[in-house]
Amino acid sequence: GNPEPPTAVNITWSSINFKTILQWQPKPSGYFYTVEIHGQTSDTKKKCILTKETECDVTDLLRNVRETYTAHILSVVSSGMDNFEEPPFAVSEKFTPYSQTVLGKPEIQNYTQKGSKLNVVFQDPLTPYTFPNGSFQSIRDIFQRDLEYKLYYWKDQSSGKKDATTKSHKFEVSVDSTKNYCFYIQGIIPSRRENRNGQESMVLCTSVGRSILDEYGAEVFIIIAVIAIAVITLAIVLPVILCKRKKAKAAREKEPLNGV
Repeated sequence: GNPEPPTAVNITWSSINFKTILQWQPKPSGYFYTVEIHGQTSDTKKKCILTKETECDVTDLLRNVRETYTAHILSVVSSGMDNFEEPPFAVSEKFTPYSQTVLGKPEIQNYTQKGSKLNVVFQDPLTPYTFPNGSFQSIRDIFQRDLEYKLYYWKDQSSGKKDATTKSHKFEVSVDSTKNYCFYIQGIIPSRRENRNGQESMVLCTSVGRSILDEYGAEVFIIIAVIAIAVITLAIVLPVILCKRKKAKAAREKEPLNGV
């Protein structure tokens, strides 16, 4: 005769590099939540049993990343509920990790600008999943040839961007050897209809060949030039003036005293 507890609303999947969190509302009062993960071809699995939280890390239940899943969020009054009585529940949208997880930020390991070549070496983001030896799989280990990266680069203090694409761990692009460049990298899954572009790496800039004129502007360069000319002029004129004064003093000392 007791009223049923409310069911979850606003159920969302949040997934980056295959680490997947379910979130929902509202906070429970007088009841608990239990999460069930239903796959199209896999057995139902439970997680976050009788929790008072409104989120649940379900990463370990989605190891078959090409499977499509739905989550049932059960509203359970107590742990003593009759096992034959199905509690009320809400159903999430479908979620397929392979096509929906967001690609995280690539890590730039090294970059150099030598002459007219900009070289950038980077590392794939890691996933929570491991190989049998315990090492973590990268997103490349899962996506393989479906994964590529794009480098966006531009002259420092300029707004015009260029880009290059690779399926390896490095870029080599031609640049103006007299200019510095800024850049960032982004993972891409071209076969996707949605979530094609991953998160952007941090922006880095080269500092090769940066001159005082680039750094501080023409005005400072002109001031430095004027000061240098003044110092050189003074260095030439001052000895001449001192020499003339010395000669004049010596001449005065040789003159006979008046009235002697």
